[in-house]
Amino acid sequence: MSQHARARSRPPRKPRATRRTRRAVLAAVLGLATFTVGWVYVAQDPDEAAGPRPQARVDARPQAEDRAARDARRAAQQAERQAAQQAAAPQGLAGVSERTRARIPAESRQLVLVTGKAVDSSESTAAFYTRPAAGADWVRTESWPARNGANGWSIERTYGDLTSPMGVFALTDAGGLLPKPPGTRLPYDEDNGFVATGLGVNGESLVGSFDYVVAIDFNRRPGRSPLDPVMPDGEEKGGNIWLHVDHDGPSQGCVGIPKAAMEKVLQTLDPAAKPVIVMGPEGF
Repeated sequence: MSQHARARSRPPRKPRATRRTRRAVLAAVLGLATFTVGWVYVAQDPDEAAGPRPQARVDARPQAEDRAARDARRAAQQAERQAAQQAAAPQGLAGVSERTRARIPAESRQLVLVTGKAVDSSESTAAFYTRPAAGADWVRTESWPARNGANGWSIERTYGDLTSPMGVFALTDAGGLLPKPPGTRLPYDEDNGFVATGLGVNGESLVGSFDYVVAIDFNRRPGRSPLDPVMPDGEEKGGNIWLHVDHDGPSQGCVGIPKAAMEKVLQTLDPAAKPVIVMGPEGF
């Protein structure tokens, strides 16, 4: 085959105009695509177009109004708990029967409560209570360990039985071997006669037991020195039952508390508050 024959067998070339047309169409398509992307970008929110915004800092602490509501709710809950406790222990005197409570004079605003461990025990607890007015709840302000009669408690006490009388008794007169503590308002008899002789029930020394005493108005005449010997209900019941300084042992019928507690009692008792002592075993 000749050289000319091979040349004629090649496919004919496309005209230049056709290639230029295709390039123009491609350029137009690319331009349209670029315009579309730009338009979409502009249509977006400017902030979104500027990139992700930093998140606002969240303060998890309760706001002022939330704290106020929370505090009010807690205060209401606390008040409910206190009301429930007071309802469970009327007048605030735990371990005292309704019968004994009814014997407390309405005008009394000061009270010493002596609660024995058991009817035959000489171990007890003394607590001081006050209330602002008649009928109000009693509020305990002080509490101390105490001792009572060596044979516990009795309703019908007899001389020498080594029991403390149960009941509610007025506290009207005080005295002691030592001068009265500052602020004492009860009538106070400082006398050398307030000296205990002999030994206690368990053989312990009684020295200092009567440095301070408050007479318990059991079988005695109110308004006189605790040393007054008269027993209006008869000597067979015994007398001279006092609240005095503990001598580290059971008593013959008195109630003993620490010396510092006696000073506190004398400085606190006010005749105008009609103070009483309520004494007996748990639940009496």
